[in-house]
Amino acid sequence: MGQNTGFKKGALLLSATLVLSTVLGACSTDKAGSGTAAGGTDQITIMLPNFEAENPPDNSPVIQKLEELTKVDVNLQWVPSSSYEDKFNITLASGKLPDVMVVLGKSPSFINAARTGAFWELGPYLKDYPNLSKMNEIITNNASIDGKTYGIYRARALGRNGVTIRKDWLEKLGLEEPKTIDEFYNVLKAFTKDDPDGNGKDDTYGLVASKFTGPWDNMQIWFGAPNKWGDDGNGGLMPAHETPEYMEALKFFRQIYSEGLVNKDFAVMDATKLPDPFVNGQAGVMVDVADNAQRMDQKILEKDPSATGHVDVLQAMEGPKGLRDMPTSGYSGMIAISKSSVKTEEELKKVLSFLDQLNEPELQALLGNGLEGKQYEKKEGYIIPTTDKLALRDVQGLNQILMFVPEDRTLRVQQTPVREKVAQVQKANEEIVIANPGEPLISDVYAQKGPQLDNIINDARIKFIVGQIDEKGFQDAVALWKSSGGDDYVKEVNELYAALK
Repeated sequence: MGQNTGFKKGALLLSATLVLSTVLGACSTDKAGSGTAAGGTDQITIMLPNFEAENPPDNSPVIQKLEELTKVDVNLQWVPSSSYEDKFNITLASGKLPDVMVVLGKSPSFINAARTGAFWELGPYLKDYPNLSKMNEIITNNASIDGKTYGIYRARALGRNGVTIRKDWLEKLGLEEPKTIDEFYNVLKAFTKDDPDGNGKDDTYGLVASKFTGPWDNMQIWFGAPNKWGDDGNGGLMPAHETPEYMEALKFFRQIYSEGLVNKDFAVMDATKLPDPFVNGQAGVMVDVADNAQRMDQKILEKDPSATGHVDVLQAMEGPKGLRDMPTSGYSGMIAISKSSVKTEEELKKVLSFLDQLNEPELQALLGNGLEGKQYEKKEGYIIPTTDKLALRDVQGLNQILMFVPEDRTLRVQQTPVREKVAQVQKANEEIVIANPGEPLISDVYAQKGPQLDNIINDARIKFIVGQIDEKGFQDAVALWKSSGGDDYVKEVNELYAALK
C-alpha cells in the first residue's frame, strides 16, 4: 500500500464530518475558492484560524505590506477558531489542501495525515534557511511525530515556569531570596511561622497549591526526577514515578504538608482559585508559570496602588543534581506544508523561503504589531498600540502564522519591572530545562488508557502527600498502574523509542 492509498483510506474515516462543510465553507474568505494554489513564488494559500469576530479585509494595508515585502500573493483562508478542528478534518478528507495549513496540535487526524503522506517531512530541508535552521532542538523534537518534522512549530516560552514570591515578606523577615531546596523550605517555614505581614496573627502560610498537578510535576524536577520519562540504565525509558528521585520529592511534599507550610485544601482547590490566597496576603509562594508574577503584581496593585515592589519571580531551586526546571512543550501548534498542492521539491523550497522570511524582525513586527502610524506609535523604545478597532481589525489574527524562530522579534509595549524579570527568568530557564525524551512518541496504549493510568499515579501522589498512604501504599499503586496497562505502555514506548535511534 502506497502513501497516497493510505491517505485516501484515512480520509474515508473522516468523511462523516463532511456534512458540516457547507456551513464552514461559508465562514472562510478563500479568494481562490478551491483551496489549491500554484505553490510558486508568487502565490501561497494559507488556512489559519481566527480568534476574533472579524477577519482582516483583503485590502488590509498590513496584508498588502506583507505581499510587498515577500513578493508573494498571499491567499488567506480564515476559519473561526471554534470550528477550526472540524474544518481541518474536512479539508483533509477532501484531499484539496491549501499550500500551507496551521495545525493546532498533534491531533489523531493530523498524525494520521502526516504518517500517510499528506504533508512534507521538513527535517532534511531546514538547514538551508537562516531562520528555520535555528529551530530549538527540544521544541522540534517535542513537535515531531515519530521523530519526523511535519511542520514549523509556533514557538512559545520553553522555560516558562518559575517561582512567584512575596518580595515584601522576604524583606520584612530579613530573608534572602531562596536559591536551593533547603533555602526554599526555610522560606516556606518563615512565611508560615514568623508573621511575615506583621499583623500579629497566625494567618499566613508558605506555598499555595491546587489540584492542578503542574506545580508538583515541576518541583519533582528540582529533586532530580526525570520529566515524565527517564533513562532506565539500559538504553531504554522508564516512567518518572518509578525513580528514587520521584520518591524523594514526594517525601518533601509530605513534610511541608504535615508542617502546615502548604494549604491543607490543595487537593480540592480549583486551579482558578490559586491566585486568591497570594493576592489576599495569605500565601507567599506560587510554583507555576513565571508570568503569574506579573498577573499577581497587577492584581495586588489594583487593590492597593501603593503596593509596588511586593512581587518577585525566581528560577527553580537548586537540588541534588543542580539547577533543573521543567519545560513546557515550547510550542502551540505548527505550520505544515501539503504535498497535494506543493508538489515538487522546487515548490517546497519556495514555500520554505517564504516561511523563513516571516521570521525576519520586520515581518514579525508587521504580523504581530501592524504598521507604525496605523496600529501603533513608537515612544522611547516601546510602542503604544492604537485603540482604533478598525485599524486593529487590519492586523488581528495575522499573528497565527508567526513561528517566532529563532525567537520572538515583535515590538514591545512598555514593561514593568516584574514583566522584565519574568522575561529574564524564562530566557535563563532555557539553559536548565529537562526535556521529555518520550514527547515525540505516539502511543496507542496511552491514547486508550492514558487518563486512567494518570489518575492512578496522581491519586496515589496526593494520598501520600496528605498521609493517607505510606511508601508501600504508593508502590501498591505503581503495581496497579502496571497491571492496568502501564506495562504495555512502557513496552510500547520503548519499542517506539528504539525505532527512533
